[in-house]
Amino acid sequence: MSLPAAALRFPRDRVLLPRPRLAYVHLRNLCTDAMRDRSARVFGYVCVWLPDELLLFYMQEGEVVNVTASPDGQRFHAVAIADAIAKVPREAEYGEVCFHGGADELLATMHGTQVQQPIPWPADLHVENPDAVIAHLHATMHDGVVEVMHDEGWSYVGVRGGLVVRGYFADNTATAPEAQLRALLSSSDTWMRVRLWPVPPVLACQASPALIQAYRDLMANAIRRLEQSGAHGAQAVGEQARRHLMAQHSSLDRLAVVLDAPPTSGSGGATMGFGRSAASPLRDPIVDPAALSAAVGAWLSELLWTSPPCDGTAPERFLEGLLRERRHIFQMAGLFDALAWRLFA
Repeated sequence: MSLPAAALRFPRDRVLLPRPRLAYVHLRNLCTDAMRDRSARVFGYVCVWLPDELLLFYMQEGEVVNVTASPDGQRFHAVAIADAIAKVPREAEYGEVCFHGGADELLATMHGTQVQQPIPWPADLHVENPDAVIAHLHATMHDGVVEVMHDEGWSYVGVRGGLVVRGYFADNTATAPEAQLRALLSSSDTWMRVRLWPVPPVLACQASPALIQAYRDLMANAIRRLEQSGAHGAQAVGEQARRHLMAQHSSLDRLAVVLDAPPTSGSGGATMGFGRSAASPLRDPIVDPAALSAAVGAWLSELLWTSPPCDGTAPERFLEGLLRERRHIFQMAGLFDALAWRLFA
């Protein structure tokens, strides 16, 4: 059974922004508010209901760290942060938005149940029977989560050693978590889905749009400088290296160099990627910062090994000149550890 995504409700510990029409909210400002106001550095999620899609932005300390999307409220998939924001029209006529606070454990649980596979229940277990479900958890000493979707609300119950230890409920009745779970499972008047999950991993953080754009600029500038030094085949070498390394670093699939695009200035890095329109051909990789830095480090190293500067500049000096303006950004992201040369020694 599919439910309209616009009707779904998720647990929360406080409402930071109720559910106004999307036309009244500047989403890009909401997603970057923590850069201007320390009080906005909260943990929570932003739900955006579009006419044909639900977008769920996960936030830690006020910054968007991951996004999932669903066409029907049941099947979710990961989306790159900048790509998700680009889906939201700047002057939306339809749609709604909310901003709810929630514990980091809740965010990890919601995200984990949306991108991983559940554990199947025994074929003879009736999930609408609370005693049977609780007995199964006890017998298997289960560690993980029971997810209940009921009356268009999502609820999550944490289980350790087969015992219910905590719960996050769409409609919290302030009773004990096991009592609330039993009440949900006993509700036979409406449609219900119950699924079992392992312990969810820590909420994964995607590389930010700013870091991805910085790496796009870096590789474009590297090729420009190599060609200026006389290495006129640098662009072809760089593209061949990118394609060769894609088997090991899948994020390179969405990092092709476009030399006719103007480089982005270092001063605008904080909000890079949030100005992209839905019509833009750019698509960001869905990757964590460490894996992205490893991929770009391998790509840049391969480029310099195959097509070094023709003016005699050593690779170390070439890289130091290339990286100097954004040295601290790249160093914090782990790029220096991924390169074959020691820099700024």
